Amino acid sequence: MPAPAAPIISKWIDYFQCEFKISKNRTTKLGDYRHPFKDKGHKISVNNDLNQYAFLVTTVHEFAHLLTWNDHKNKAKPHGIEWKNNFKRMMNPFFEIQVFPPDIHQTIIKYLNNPAASSCTDLTLARALKKYDINLATNRIEELPLNTVFTLKDGRKFKKGERIRKRYRCVCLDNGNIYLFNPLAEVLLATGT
Repeated sequence: MPAPAAPIISKWIDYFQCEFKISKNRTTKLGDYRHPFKDKGHKISVNNDLNQYAFLVTTVHEFAHLLTWNDHKNKAKPHGIEWKNNFKRMMNPFFEIQVFPPDIHQTIIKYLNNPAASSCTDLTLARALKKYDINLATNRIEELPLNTVFTLKDGRKFKKGERIRKRYRCVCLDNGNIYLFNPLAEVLLATGT
């Protein structure tokens, strides 16, 4: 995370008595919050492969879950109005110390009008955050021409198809199944095709 943000996050970890873990990459989620259970306290984990700004946004997202749990327990929806208000409030200290570059700052301001369950579902925010990723070896689905063959990290090959609403319809060349891809999904260009 950006260095000026670390003392704030450190205070939150101490104040809430939270176990904070940096996890290996999980393809299905960027972070996770677990409320206290039996003799275990709050647990937050954030993926280790995020750039510093995505890491911070994800961390604040998870702490907003913690605060919502403390205030409402099971009576609030996971990404309901209570969580949205907490997320907005918890982002303020980072705006005050100007942690984010101007492009991300402006995008987060717009995002905060109605924060989504995941920063990935807001394509504008996801694009702004991805600009700061280090891995330049991958391509985003939205950047590939129609009918381009690409592979995933697991080795499966796909052919890019038409955009359907927000996602791209792609056919798996290994089994013929159709999959819908987020426009920001990172893929590798297939070799030898």
